[in-house]
Amino acid sequence: MIEIHDVRKSFGPLEVLKGIDLTVNKGEVLTVIGGSGSGKSTLLTCINGLEPIDSGRILIDGTEVHAKSTDLNKLRRKVGIVFQQWNAFPHLTVLENVMLAPRKVLGIPKADARAIAVKQLSHVGLGEKLDVYPSRLSGGQQQRMAIARALAMSPDYMLFDEVTSALDPQLVGEVLDTLRMLAREGMTMICVTHEMKFAREVSDRVAFFHQGVMMEIAPPAEFFGNPQTPELQKFLSATH
Repeated sequence: MIEIHDVRKSFGPLEVLKGIDLTVNKGEVLTVIGGSGSGKSTLLTCINGLEPIDSGRILIDGTEVHAKSTDLNKLRRKVGIVFQQWNAFPHLTVLENVMLAPRKVLGIPKADARAIAVKQLSHVGLGEKLDVYPSRLSGGQQQRMAIARALAMSPDYMLFDEVTSALDPQLVGEVLDTLRMLAREGMTMICVTHEMKFAREVSDRVAFFHQGVMMEIAPPAEFFGNPQTPELQKFLSATH
């Protein structure tokens, strides 16, 4: 599980996480919603160890992410993260992009890495695009390639940071369908999203962040049907 205890994080004078407490259990899908600047994306980068925290603790399967003794590279193999921008290597084919980390980071032999990459690209519906270069893919296909690249490391947890926000509206659905598939398969996921329908359908719980505070967290029916705070009521009425 992922355990977050009283985590605080500032950038200069701006405190972006103000004492976050949260536990995400194995197999759970948590979606996180809230306005821009509410701390949602920062939380993901702190969980993955890409950002240091000022105080508090984050544990993944009992290992403290920000402890000096923790091998972050090893820990990150457990925790895949996919951002808004897919950051593919333009000179490598789709297949080569997905093979790269298993070979370089895990030291997997080329033939095995290729088999893993083919499997994960087929998994996200890109089995026909193995020898294509990223520039020839649509935005939705590039984002699915980024998901396949993260899955090729066989993570136990996946973090998704607004993975549809840079996409044209007609491409959003194919990426959300991929996330739905992973949810059905039991992948533990934290998804920062502004897609309310997706949050309602797929989540075990939904969390609302506002100005660095997690103001509400509840199962979707309760969260959307009976918001407790004026801030969430206002946010939801603005997104309808």
